Amino acid sequence: MDGTDVTTTQTRMPAMKWGLLTLLIASIFLNYIDRGTLSVAAPRIADEFVLGPERMGSLFSAFFWTYALLQLFGIAGWAADRSPVGYALAGGAFLWSVATVATGFVSSFSAMFAARLVLGAGESVAYPCYSRILASDFPAERRGLANSLIDAGSKLGPALGSFIGGMVLASIGWRGFFVALGVISLVWLVPWFVWMPRTGASAVAQLVSRPSISDILKQRAAWGAFFAHFCGNYYWFFLLTWLPSYLVTERRFSMQGMAKVSSVAFILIALATLTAGWISDHLIARGYSATRVRKAVVVSGLSFATIILPAGFTGDLTTCIVFLYLGCIGFGTFTSNHWAITQTLAGPLAAGRWSSLQNGVGNLAGVAASWLTGAIVEKTHSFPPAFVIAATFALVGAFCWGVVVGPVEPVEWKNRERLA
Repeated sequence: MDGTDVTTTQTRMPAMKWGLLTLLIASIFLNYIDRGTLSVAAPRIADEFVLGPERMGSLFSAFFWTYALLQLFGIAGWAADRSPVGYALAGGAFLWSVATVATGFVSSFSAMFAARLVLGAGESVAYPCYSRILASDFPAERRGLANSLIDAGSKLGPALGSFIGGMVLASIGWRGFFVALGVISLVWLVPWFVWMPRTGASAVAQLVSRPSISDILKQRAAWGAFFAHFCGNYYWFFLLTWLPSYLVTERRFSMQGMAKVSSVAFILIALATLTAGWISDHLIARGYSATRVRKAVVVSGLSFATIILPAGFTGDLTTCIVFLYLGCIGFGTFTSNHWAITQTLAGPLAAGRWSSLQNGVGNLAGVAASWLTGAIVEKTHSFPPAFVIAATFALVGAFCWGVVVGPVEPVEWKNRERLA
């Protein structure tokens, strides 16, 4: 797709598609509340189980081991591509909801670690399913907005989770908080079974041989997207897993103060991604090149996100919060378009499998950011070096999206002609 053919740019999604998109947004919203709850409750859990920063970092990383590896080895992508996508997402949602409830009943570090592994396994199918649905059922010129809405849900989830968690942990405790959120996630399954896509395996998959993993790995754009996603995710998971602890332990915020600052940070990311997603789709609809628009948004967003760096060093609290919020706005701008690039490159033939591989590599950053930040804080008793590493990854990610990933247009898979 080069953005010059605008004969279908005025395509409007029917109301049914908006209903489906709404449920997808709700699922990622709950998905990220469930995965981010541990970060909010971390100060209390660390006290109860007597966990230092490095040990807490290991617990944060547990989720990402199964979440990343099930995608990296193609299992999640296989489920999204080769089974009815609605049931694949429902099964994952059930598993991650039960794991969240179970976390509220654990009595040891090992049991909590195991619950987080199960949580990661359940959530591993989410993005491959989203990409499969968006690539198959949504017009390309609308995917910037659709992806930005889903991404906004992933940021508003932690925002609401941080705010509510900070307010209610004192009254219901961290265990009650986990149980309540898990039950709420289970309720999502009711409307999903009513409105979910009823198709079986992709209709395209019934006509052609889908690109293999080796076919995808031969693409330079794939490797660029994989490493770029890893770098962007390192920045994101640094914020998601450690921002609450940073605000409480180093900036001496109360739980309520931490909740307010964290929730505003995540809301700013969501607002930035919605704005950038709408603007990018609008420009492409007007005939601007998809390559220029999408890549300009992701590169400039990740580059600007490095402005967060002074937040880790300044002694002035107000200056810290201002630079934190500016960095979040830059990161939100980036997240509006990176999945739209992947979906265009992969197309319906490979969207699930490519997204699975990319998200698998990308979420290994969750392991790295969770553990490495904890190890740094344990050794140095401060966060500034961790901010430097996060900003560096953001710059490397901008380079990968801008230089390594080529034109944003569909890959010509070798079996595509068999569609005729």
